[in-house]
Amino acid sequence: MEARTLHLVFPTDTNWLGTIFGGTLVAWMDKVAAFAAIRRARCTVVTAAIEGIDFRVPIRQGDLVELFARVEQVGRTSMRVRVEVRREDPTHGTQELCTVGRFTMVAVDAQGIPTPVPEA
Repeated sequence: MEARTLHLVFPTDTNWLGTIFGGTLVAWMDKVAAFAAIRRARCTVVTAAIEGIDFRVPIRQGDLVELFARVEQVGRTSMRVRVEVRREDPTHGTQELCTVGRFTMVAVDAQGIPTPVPEA
């Protein structure tokens, strides 16, 4: 299962160098990972772990940011989701891979108890 989101980087998303706050980007990544996991599990999910986020290329104010998440592995109650982040210069259309991370999402019931992920 997959999910995509698109954001435009505004001044409020950036630090004094004009690049995106890492925490803002991680929040965006966490959301798109959850969207992909919800689509797969068809229930509420929570983030259990964030692994190996690699900030390779700075993302600047005015860039378009596309986030792509794909469920790579499904366990009994958890899913491993890979998230890729690409920046795009809106005036030239050039894209560049900036960041990659892996998120472990857990399916939970209404009481927040882990629940099995249905078979595909």
